[in-house]
Amino acid sequence: MKFLDLARVHIRSGAGGHGCVSFRREKFVEFGGPDGGDGGRGGDVVAVAVDGLNTLIDFRYQQHFFARNGRPGQGSQKTGARGEDIVLRVPVGTEILDEDGETLVADLTEAGQRVVLAEGGNGGWGNLRFATSTNRAPRRANPGQPGVERTLWLRLKLIADAGLLGLPNAGKSTFLAATSNARPKIADYPFTTLVPNLGVVAVDGAEMVVADIPGLIEGASEGRGLGDRFLGHVERCGALLHLVDGTAADVVHDHAVILRELELYGGDLAAKPRVTVLNKVDALSGEDRATRRAALERATGGPVLLMSGATGEGVTEVLRALRERVEEGRRGAAPSRSEAEPWRP
Repeated sequence: MKFLDLARVHIRSGAGGHGCVSFRREKFVEFGGPDGGDGGRGGDVVAVAVDGLNTLIDFRYQQHFFARNGRPGQGSQKTGARGEDIVLRVPVGTEILDEDGETLVADLTEAGQRVVLAEGGNGGWGNLRFATSTNRAPRRANPGQPGVERTLWLRLKLIADAGLLGLPNAGKSTFLAATSNARPKIADYPFTTLVPNLGVVAVDGAEMVVADIPGLIEGASEGRGLGDRFLGHVERCGALLHLVDGTAADVVHDHAVILRELELYGGDLAAKPRVTVLNKVDALSGEDRATRRAALERATGGPVLLMSGATGEGVTEVLRALRERVEEGRRGAAPSRSEAEPWRP
């Protein structure tokens, strides 16, 4: 299944059915009076978040979704049938944006969450509704209201506990493959990861969902490389794991490049709890490890862990530190009691 995290759809709700002009005509009933029924309501366009989906690929092959119109009313006070709704099944974590691509319509972050994107038009009144004491035989009825037509963008942001960051070939995919059952592509050239990957990692009996996104390069915010379009998949993460290639010529510069791209992207990514790791230490001597670690600690102002995803050295310590940061991030994201909505019986 191909991965697609952005799609445009055109939707239209159903129009309401027309009201009916009718009169009761029966033998021995001299003045039957009006009995025209109302039109049925048009169908809605609804989006529902469902489990088991992690891509928007279905919306590449179908972009138009039209709900059914309501049926017109009939005589004998019969109301027209309601138009059937049409349901868009989207993955959990999907944002629905207006046509401008910026105005947020809905954010579906939980399975079963449901939102009406376009309401169907009301059915028109039949002539029975217009009968009064002075107008016993009205010959008018309302037409049904038209449906709502609009264009929307669907943007998927994966739900994960932690996100992996780093330059291309920093060892992110190797780390994910070594700690989970995920099998991302691994090679000795940059940009082997072209789409985000998810993996479930476990440490000390606790499990976390980790998202691996394509590597960033300097100028990603300006569209260089694969750009920063995939950073949206780590916006919901509780913490970030920043891997720095220990064999690089300047580890401090590599770290600064990623941090600058996070700041330019915005969305509070730069303020999220982070674990900084010097990776590929199996290729370094003891002196080089100490020198590069000290330089990185001075640049970050915090501790730097050592790890080798290929040999497994330091992986457990990194996972434990990441778990602590995830819990810290989740606590910070949860609203305080004073900010939460007051309890009502």
